[in-house]
Amino acid sequence: MHKRNGIFYLLLLLALPAGLMAQDIHFSQFMETPLWRNPSLAGIFQGDFRAQGVYRTQWGSVTVPYRTGSFNTEYKMPVNARRGGNDFLTIGAQITYDMAGSTNFKTIHVLPAINYHKSLSGNRNTYLSLGFMGGFVQRSIDRSKISTNSQFDGSGYNPMLDINESLVNYNRSYGDASVGLSFNTALSEDQYDNMFVGVAYHHFNRPSNSFYRNPGIELNPKWVYSAGVRFGISDLAYLTLLGDYSKQGVYNELLFGGMVGHSITGAAFTESAQNLHVGAFIRWRDAIIPVIKLDLHPFSIAFSYDINTSQLRTASQGRGGFELSITYQRFFDRDNSTKNAVLCPRF
Repeated sequence: MHKRNGIFYLLLLLALPAGLMAQDIHFSQFMETPLWRNPSLAGIFQGDFRAQGVYRTQWGSVTVPYRTGSFNTEYKMPVNARRGGNDFLTIGAQITYDMAGSTNFKTIHVLPAINYHKSLSGNRNTYLSLGFMGGFVQRSIDRSKISTNSQFDGSGYNPMLDINESLVNYNRSYGDASVGLSFNTALSEDQYDNMFVGVAYHHFNRPSNSFYRNPGIELNPKWVYSAGVRFGISDLAYLTLLGDYSKQGVYNELLFGGMVGHSITGAAFTESAQNLHVGAFIRWRDAIIPVIKLDLHPFSIAFSYDINTSQLRTASQGRGGFELSITYQRFFDRDNSTKNAVLCPRF
């Protein structure tokens, strides 16, 4: 029985990297990686500038840990503000780093982004945003860590034998591009009550990303549908609900949940620079994710942990992934700062 269980866990570990490498990397704190979700979500925040960093480590309890990092910046500016216009433009960039599996399968994305916010109302925050993101991707694997059945010489593993795989090289670079559309609007006279919906189409250029000689192996396009709503539940507290559904080839993922944010200074939530958010998210059929976030303006810091609920939970003992995010967000001291704008895209 113990031998049979050991073989079962080994098969799971072998299948895990293969399944995940067919998909894009993902984050549990998806709300802290807006450009990775949808380039049209760039700039939809209260401020002129935002920088966010996320670090994630996963599956350390069952295999070589997957380590993933994300860094994005956004700079928002008004368009034709002197002529009374309410449109805005956001420029930014998304950078990600991922190291997966025992072969050190490494992926680096450097993706500049631009997003135009078109005002749809002259008396309330209602915006339609169209964003584009595209740039450079580099992938590599460590040849010294690859072993195959061809290196079995009849008595054991022989590293001097060839792996007998038709790899052209162990590094692959290509261009990648995404487009997104989103709608966000205030729900009441209190501009802090807000909602948004969005859809993004990633890898629409279908880049070839194979390490093998066949150049026809393309990265599957990915659709991402996003939504969020935030509203006050008291003078000191707000409820935020968020969800994403993504589909890439035969893979799909549903992630949803919410957080309650409460002022810790006694000031109204909309005026407080110090707030505590507590909540949880669910990655359907995969994990339950408790989240805690602290705002100390202009910084925010959040922690989350994936409690594994999938078929791998027996091997992982429920231990999934730890995630840490840090956000810096502020207004600039300038005449055309969005702080002085009556209308501005925000969430």
